[in-house]
Amino acid sequence: MNQRPTREQVEFLRQQYPAGTRITLHSMDDPQAPPPGTKGTVSYVDDMGQIGVKWDTGSSLSLIPGEDSFSKEPALEKTKHKRSRDLER
Repeated sequence: MNQRPTREQVEFLRQQYPAGTRITLHSMDDPQAPPPGTKGTVSYVDDMGQIGVKWDTGSSLSLIPGEDSFSKEPALEKTKHKRSRDLER
């Protein structure tokens, strides 16, 4: 996003990338960028629409949608656990 995003665009990004979302970096034009393929966890989306990421390498560096290339990891399915006494019925 080369210009300041609208409030609606920022809110959309916050819905798409809530804190805890896992992402994979494909490319970033920044000398401090982690290598392609690095995974990380979204910490926040700021008011400028930048996605704050805590990278698995230990660094923190924000992604800029529209400039950096990245993808969201598929969410892990939560398995439903039945309580043992429910299984006895």
